[in-house]
Amino acid sequence: MVKEINEKEKNVIKGIAWAVAGVFLAIVLLDSLYVVNAGERGVLLTFGSVNMEPSSEGLHLKIPFVQAVKLMDVKTQKYEADLSAASKDLQIVNTKIAINYHLVPENVPNLYKTVGIGYRENVIYPLEQEANKAATAQFTAEELITKREQVREMMKINLQEKLVQRGIIIEEVSIVNFDFSVSFNEAIEKKVTAEQNALAAKNKLEQIKYEAEQKVVTATAEAEALRLQKEQVSSQLIQLRQLEVQKLAIDKWNGVMPQITGGVMPFIDVASVIQTQTTQTTQPLS
Repeated sequence: MVKEINEKEKNVIKGIAWAVAGVFLAIVLLDSLYVVNAGERGVLLTFGSVNMEPSSEGLHLKIPFVQAVKLMDVKTQKYEADLSAASKDLQIVNTKIAINYHLVPENVPNLYKTVGIGYRENVIYPLEQEANKAATAQFTAEELITKREQVREMMKINLQEKLVQRGIIIEEVSIVNFDFSVSFNEAIEKKVTAEQNALAAKNKLEQIKYEAEQKVVTATAEAEALRLQKEQVSSQLIQLRQLEVQKLAIDKWNGVMPQITGGVMPFIDVASVIQTQTTQTTQPLS
């Protein structure tokens, strides 16, 4: 009976040992493999020493418990920072910029060795602050607004020149916002309002000037028309118009002289008219 118990205990212990060995073997096997995903590079560390050859995308082997891997993103990334600087006219300007950048894949081990994972806070941010101060100091606060593109380009060139030495490529720089003091914002608002009022007054003056010119043109045309009409009027034309008026009066006359007349009445030689009509009536037909 004792022998049977001992045999069972041995089998249990043996089973546990095999299980432990299997688990250990699985751990060793899993720890010897690592995967580098698309858009990443692996930095292989051997007891903390950096292997200067980066691991590319795919499945790789390493020595379990001896080597470790740090993965670093080499895709295009975005980083925003809030910066502060003084303008040329000594206005405090708070600037928010955003950059698009990527790491040079071949330089990832060196970047990790010299800076580590926190390269954005330890390298990019200080250089952004420096570039911002250098660019902002060359413009007045108002020029920072009107020459925004020029300021942005200066920052971009400055950052590109300095970060490329670290294996960081700047693709684009954007100025998200400029923020000035309350007093400066009020001064800018008043200036813009004054300029808008001046422009409105100028436009109104131009409109008045145009309308006046139009009136002059119209008056000139009317005067020229009157002048031409006067030139066309002759003594014969006046006589013809008088005869037309007299004929119209005769055609409407009923043969009875008015009893009372007032005002000015055009003179009609009635006797002459009657004689003329009588002559025309009694004259034989030819």
